[in-house]
Parts: sequence; C-alpha cells; structure tokens
Amino acid sequence: KERKVIDDARDQPLDKRVRFSLRLLESDSTYKDIVVRKKDGFTQILLSTRSTYNNTLNREVMNEVKSALEIAAVDDSKFVLLSVVGSVFCCGLDFDIIVKHLKYNRKRASVKLEDTIKNFVNFFIVFMKPVIVSVKGPAIGLGASILPLCDVVWANEKAWFQTPYTRFGQSPDGCSTITFPKIMGRAAANEMLINGWKMNAQEACDKVLVSQVFWSETFTQEVMVRIQITSCNSFVLENSKALVCYNMNVELKQANERECEVLKKIWASAQGMEYMLKYVQNKIDAF
Repeated sequence: KERKVIDDARDQPLDKRVRFSLRLLESDSTYKDIVVRKKDGFTQILLSTRSTYNNTLNREVMNEVKSALEIAAVDDSKFVLLSVVGSVFCCGLDFDIIVKHLKYNRKRASVKLEDTIKNFVNFFIVFMKPVIVSVKGPAIGLGASILPLCDVVWANEKAWFQTPYTRFGQSPDGCSTITFPKIMGRAAANEMLINGWKMNAQEACDKVLVSQVFWSETFTQEVMVRIQITSCNSFVLENSKALVCYNMNVELKQANERECEVLKKIWASAQGMEYMLKYVQNKIDAF
C-alpha cells in the first residue's frame, strides 16, 4: 500500500510531487514542543510544550511553530489550524527563561530575544494561507495578542484572555497596539493592554477578539464540523486573504518593529531587569 502511494506521487507533476514530498517529510519530523498533524487539505499545529510550563513561548517553541508554518506555506495545505494539547492555550512569553538569559549578558540577550519575537510575529503577518485558531483555556500576553493576526478564532466557553503587560514589567507585543484598538475600540484596548483586564470568552466574542464561542464538551467536534474551506480552491483562498490583508500588512510590520524595539530597551535596562526578577520571584501559580 505504501509502495502504491509513492508510485502515484511519481506520476504527478513536479510541483505536486514537491508538495507531496514535503508532506511526507513533515509527517516524519519530530518536534519537541509542538505536534504537527497533516490532515486532508490542511495542517494542524498543536502547542504541546515540554520545555516550558503552561504553553509559554521561548525561542525554541517560537522557532518550531515558525518552521511548521514555513512547510505548510509551500505544501498542499489549504490552511492551518492552530490549537493545543491540554487545557491551556498559551501563557505568552516564558519570563523564567528570559530572565535567565538576560542575567548573563543583558544587551546581547535582549537583541536575540527581540529578533526571535519580531520574526515570529512577522511570519503571522505575511503568512499567505488562512490561519484558524481554536482556543481552549487561558490565552495570556503574546498568546492573546497574536490572535488578531490570524483569520478565524474560535474559543470554548472556558477560554479567557488577558494581556497584563504592566504586571510583567513589559510593554505590549504581537501588534496589539494596532490590532486591539482597531477591533475592540480604544477604551477596551486600554483596559486590556494597560489595566490587564481579564476577558472571558463571551466578552472576547462581544469585543470581536474571537468570532464564535462553543461548549467545552463538544468544542473539538464543533471546530472540525465548521472547517469547510478544505473544499475551496487554494488559489482562491490565498488571493482572498491577500485582498483582506493588503492595506494592513505594512502597518502591522511597523507596529511589530516599534513594539519589539521598546521591549529590547526594557530588557536591556537595569530597571526593567529588576522588575522582571521581582515578578518571576513572586509570581503565584494560578492554574
């Protein structure tokens, strides 16, 4: 049976054979902090971090997600479904690891961290295929701010969203300084980005951070039932997304540049380091 599949692939045009080979290669790849599943017509990327706690993002996790997206961008996937293993979506940047790196060489480490985050966010901005996100549990910091850069966001009733940057001693990231005011209004955006308002799933839906909320018990089934664009033409999908994003991408890239520059300044400063150390030492596990 496997031999027959390989022979069938050889009979296909060159570009299809390349995409077929990429799909096989990706299926055989092993990631440390994510799970990649190649479905019929799409790629599912699941956060399942082993090197961090509560699906926080360090350089390795962000690079793995970016690597999976790079392959999905050129294989026969029509779109990407981003989800998680477990009950926590993503708790943003891993400040334990950030502080650990900054302790040794603040200036050098801050440049590397800025570069990783900027490239990670930029890849979501320029990714040509639709990205659908299914959110279970908390989405905090960059785990929440990245959502408006995706195309469809569904959440279960137990999901909640928070960007308490000031509590972390950080400034906003993920282009949230542009996307949050645009989608939810300036007042609500300030509540999120400055005051750290914890928004439940229904509130997030009302503020258009997510598009639909489903019952937790049937969430996975609801998501899979609603994925109907697998039958759509991939060329049409990519060009439709390009039209929607055309006027926003330059603005988003500029926002990402500004946000990362401010983060680098905070990380490189003695005051910023002191505040982050205080946060890491005194944080309480809320899960």
